[in-house]
Amino acid sequence: MNKFVFTCGDVNGIGPEIVVKTLNKIHSNKDDKFYFICPNDVFLNTIKKTKSHFKYQFSRNIKYTETESITIVDMGEIKQKTGTPTKESGAVAYKAIQLAFDYTKRNFVDAIITSPISKTALKLAGINFPGHTEMLSSLSKTSDYAMTFLSSKMNAALMTIHEPIKHVPSLITSDTLQNKFDVVIKMLKEDLLIETPKVAVLGLNPHAGENGFIGREEEEIIIPLLGKNRYAKYFSGPFPPDAFFANRLYKKYNLTFGMYHDQVLIPFKLLNFGKGVNYTAGLPIIRTSPDHGTAYDIAGKNIADESSMLQAFYYAKKIVKNRRIFKNKMR
Repeated sequence: MNKFVFTCGDVNGIGPEIVVKTLNKIHSNKDDKFYFICPNDVFLNTIKKTKSHFKYQFSRNIKYTETESITIVDMGEIKQKTGTPTKESGAVAYKAIQLAFDYTKRNFVDAIITSPISKTALKLAGINFPGHTEMLSSLSKTSDYAMTFLSSKMNAALMTIHEPIKHVPSLITSDTLQNKFDVVIKMLKEDLLIETPKVAVLGLNPHAGENGFIGREEEEIIIPLLGKNRYAKYFSGPFPPDAFFANRLYKKYNLTFGMYHDQVLIPFKLLNFGKGVNYTAGLPIIRTSPDHGTAYDIAGKNIADESSMLQAFYYAKKIVKNRRIFKNKMR
């Protein structure tokens, strides 16, 4: 039996709503068991508007809960302030992630599906992580990881994540780029079971540097690395991003590798918004998430679309299965 844990995210956003809507659609899966880490009053308030179609039980210890397919991991109560990031909502979001990570590390569950969190709320709670990716890499003590985005239309990965644009060039070195390349290839082979992946690499500068006339990063760092034997059979580029996406070249590759956040996220979300999945590659655990934020403006109105959360679950299940297949293949 597969076991999955959902986190509540920022409880003042749409996280609890889209988890309940997702559980409504998957609760009858006989081979799966689900846990939802959420304050009990938030869950009960949510199902008043978003009706639950599943049986559930509350528990503070998931190790001993087997009577229902869905367990609400009780975090006590919280003063909700729907539509607004607060210190309390930031603290609860972080605590839910810590619990989920612990359950996965101890093999109580197979994968984590995280709801959207607020950087502002985390900051108010004194938690200095810009997002889930950095948080989980710290909890797992993993320095080799990559933020990736998965969908049926396009897969993508980022060289840098939540960094100011002015810092990006200094963060692109031969060593850091090589590290990300290794993580991406491992992920494509082991988590998506693509035996010989094809990856397109985008340039940092306009026109991919124009032979060094518009920036030197491509000529001095990216191109020499792509020419190495260990990468040459997998990676192509660097491509000028505007022409690459205009000509839909991403369709020819298993993954598009970008140098900074918006370079990749703008086209990815144009293609997939509401159906894409955020995946942290390189971690010893499996964690997926929707490709959108807390949506404070529609929180509590029961109009949030759960499609991306649902896809996050399907990808988590797929990666759990694929890792097992790959592990057995390597024996």
